Amino acid sequence: MRLNKEDTMVMVIDYQEKLMPAMHNKDEFIPRTCMLLKGLKTLDITAIASEQYPKGLGSTVPEIKEALGVAPYLPKNTFSCMDDEGIRAAVEASGCNTVLICGAELHICVLQTAMDLVAAGKTVAIVEDCVGSRTAHDMQIGLIRAQQEGILLTTAEAILFELQKVGSGPVFKTISKLVK
Repeated sequence: MRLNKEDTMVMVIDYQEKLMPAMHNKDEFIPRTCMLLKGLKTLDITAIASEQYPKGLGSTVPEIKEALGVAPYLPKNTFSCMDDEGIRAAVEASGCNTVLICGAELHICVLQTAMDLVAAGKTVAIVEDCVGSRTAHDMQIGLIRAQQEGILLTTAEAILFELQKVGSGPVFKTISKLVK
C-alpha cells in the first residue's frame, strides 16, 4: 500500500523545551524531524502539533517551530492526542485518512495516539527516525509494540519520496536538497 499526499496529514507530538533535553536520541531525531517537516511543507501536507501540559513542559522547541511554520499548536493533558477533544476535532476536520506521526515520547504519547488513530480507522505511519524516548530500550519496545498493533514504520526520506512520487520538478529538487 502506497501512501498519497492528497490523503495524508502529519501530527507533530510534544517537541517541548523541557522534554527534549531528556531524549536519548535528540541530536539525531530533532534535525531529521526538521528535514521531514520542511519537505512535508513543500508537499503541502496538513500539519498539527500537540504540546503536553505546556505550562509545565514549555512550548515547542524553536527549531521545530521554524521547520513546521504556520500550524495549530494544540495543548493537551492526555497521553493520546486522540483523547483530547480539540486535537481529535482537528484530525477529523483535516479529512485525511492517513496520519504520519513524529514526536516524543515514542512509547507513550506517540504510541497511544497511533493506536487510537488505527482504532478510528486511519492508516498510521510512525516516522521512525523522527521519534524519541528517554531510553533506547523504551524506544525499541515502542517500535515493536507499534508493529504488533498494525502501525506502519517509515523514515523521513522514504516518506518524502513516496509522497512526491516523481523524480523531477521543483518540489522534487527541493526535497532532494533537504535529504542530502
